[in-house]
Amino acid sequence: MGKRLGNWYFGWNIVAVAAILTLLTVGMRMGIGPFFLPMARDLGFSRSLLAGIVALGMLCYGLAMPVAGHLAATRGTRFVLVAGTALIAASTAATVMAHSAIGFLLAFGVGLSVGLGMVSPVALTPVLTRWFIRRRGMALLFLSTGSMGGMALLTPVFTYAIDVAGWRATLAGFAAFFVLFTIPAALFIVRDEPPPGADLEPSAAGRAPAPKAPAANLGVADALRTVPFWQVALGLFACGFSMNLLGSQGVPMLMDHGFDAMTGSLGIGLIGIVALCSTVVLGRLADALERRQLLATIYFVRGLGFFGLVAAGADWQLYSVSVIGGVAWAGSIALASAILADVYGTRTVGVLYGLCYFGHQVGGTISAWLGGWAYETFGTHWIAFGSAGLLLLGAAAISLQLPRRSLQVSPAAG
Repeated sequence: MGKRLGNWYFGWNIVAVAAILTLLTVGMRMGIGPFFLPMARDLGFSRSLLAGIVALGMLCYGLAMPVAGHLAATRGTRFVLVAGTALIAASTAATVMAHSAIGFLLAFGVGLSVGLGMVSPVALTPVLTRWFIRRRGMALLFLSTGSMGGMALLTPVFTYAIDVAGWRATLAGFAAFFVLFTIPAALFIVRDEPPPGADLEPSAAGRAPAPKAPAANLGVADALRTVPFWQVALGLFACGFSMNLLGSQGVPMLMDHGFDAMTGSLGIGLIGIVALCSTVVLGRLADALERRQLLATIYFVRGLGFFGLVAAGADWQLYSVSVIGGVAWAGSIALASAILADVYGTRTVGVLYGLCYFGHQVGGTISAWLGGWAYETFGTHWIAFGSAGLLLLGAAAISLQLPRRSLQVSPAAG
């Protein structure tokens, strides 16, 4: 079957599917905020207990990602997507029937998190890095729109659905929609092998050599001994700490500061909406400018945004911070994965990205727990949200030290 229909490159179909899957998986994992208080009240859990379960879920989500990257490389992306979807369906059924802390922990904290981790950007990024050479940055930025779309769309949708039908019915409806979308997409759209030359122009694909990957011959163990891997990993740790804190505690924090549930959800969702609009610009910049500088700018602006969110006291202040922060909210994960592919090549990018994303979820695990514990202990959200802002500013400084795309990396240099 041809890979081009006229001027249309089939790889963009895979990008669209990957973005929607990311919207659903990351949106569910980061959209726990609207579920948080209804779950706690219905199940009789304290904030600390539920925050601990959510935190463990973040860790399981991260642990599943290197496994997903390995399985995608050895068994194929289609296998990983179908297996993850089956686990999501089974775990959701167990979650809506759970009433005890142990049952809820195993179903929601462990099972659903592992399933979502398998159908995550980690499983989809290697496919896109193979299908895209010339427009890799833009393709991965479009993949990241799913994260922003999940925040923009699912947060207010979940809030409304929970108010109308309750959290159990809302979660079951999400799982049903997920299965109906993912299985056909995995079977008929997602393909691991691109055409020769990928997205290079046909004339260029026949005469141009493949772009050089400075460390393409390094194995995973060798890559772990280089500095750039850990620079990317530390940045993603700060990213995970901040974004999972916002997803799990953003709406409760705003409600504690006097905003109603829908206003808080719309404030968080507005970040995603603005980020979606900025993605096209960021995608073009990612293939034209040094990715490290763009990544540092994103972390810096996002760090300032966290201070602004926790300080907001009026609707207009909340929405203003959301708009400004949303401009630079998208792209950190996509740029990090593109940098890994630039530095280490596409052969090991799935496993390396999965390992870095595990650091992302370690950060999310800590912040999901810290957000609930610090508020119950000290009565303030400044500890968790201020920590997120400081970590992001540090990530901006670290990202500026990443190598340029033209520089080579070796274990000795690392």
